[in-house]
Amino acid sequence: RFRMPDRDCTWNDLIRGEITFAAGQIPDFVLQRANGEPLYTLVNPTDDAAMKITHVLRGEDLLSSTPRQIALYEAMIDLGVFDGPVPQFGHLPYVMGEGNKKLSKRDPESSLQMYRDRGYLPEALTNYLALLGWSPGGDVEFFSKEQMAQSFSLERVNPNPARFDVKKCTAINGDWTRHLAIDDLVERLVPYLQRDGVIGSTPSAEDMNLVRAVVPLISERLETLGQASAMVGFLFTDDIAIDAGDAEKIMGDQADDVLREAEAALAGLDEWTTEAIERALRATLIEERGLKPKMAFGPVRLAITGRRVSPPLFESMELLGADRSLSRIRSLHAS
Repeated sequence: RFRMPDRDCTWNDLIRGEITFAAGQIPDFVLQRANGEPLYTLVNPTDDAAMKITHVLRGEDLLSSTPRQIALYEAMIDLGVFDGPVPQFGHLPYVMGEGNKKLSKRDPESSLQMYRDRGYLPEALTNYLALLGWSPGGDVEFFSKEQMAQSFSLERVNPNPARFDVKKCTAINGDWTRHLAIDDLVERLVPYLQRDGVIGSTPSAEDMNLVRAVVPLISERLETLGQASAMVGFLFTDDIAIDAGDAEKIMGDQADDVLREAEAALAGLDEWTTEAIERALRATLIEERGLKPKMAFGPVRLAITGRRVSPPLFESMELLGADRSLSRIRSLHAS
């Protein structure tokens, strides 16, 4: 066992300032088991001393063990085993989860694999995690690892617990997704599209060209990479499923007439471009029929994508092609 000194233990914590444990508050403690194996209480300070560790930053749950470690360092200095000085200690705040409870490894929010599966970017997670208990100053919340390293100082670490907010993390991930160059975003999206069966494990040149064409249409809407498959899947299959809930909201009394007139307006186009498609649909459904855009384009969007929320409609129809677009409009009208 190690006998604690009969005096107060005081140190200047790098995060919390001066901290004192009164004499007698920390009892003597065991250094090794009965079989002679050393315990963590001995091994940890001894290892740090051997490696000449100067700063120890750790969670505040280890705050109460610091007087024991400081006493061991001082004893090793007295014995000539360790030249010193005693390392400086800093105790970082807890991260809280739902219900303002300490985030534990059992909480879904603490699972790195979950964020990988959903398509969070490493840059975004690093960015958000750095903001838990620290900030670079001002209103800056978006920064790279390099910028973080340049700005970081222990003086700006807040000793109070931080709350892990998944919505905030997702918002920062969306900012990072929009920050990526399109080619970089395409490269990162491909594994998720393959995982979800949107494209094959060895995508054809045609599929890859389509991916490159559609990614700019969804980049501003993506919050996570895993959302892409639901947004663009309609372009890569002819077997789309109409969302029943969306259909109930969109397919009102005028929907069949809208689809019939949209088909007629589009069937006569000489060129199948975004601009031509938009002109034809606006002229027929809005200018002639006097419909509001939501009523005019909602049924068409549902026919093309199967959903009421999708990438931009006219651009999507150009990518889908005239034959497939008209076939889908006709199919929903006939159903």
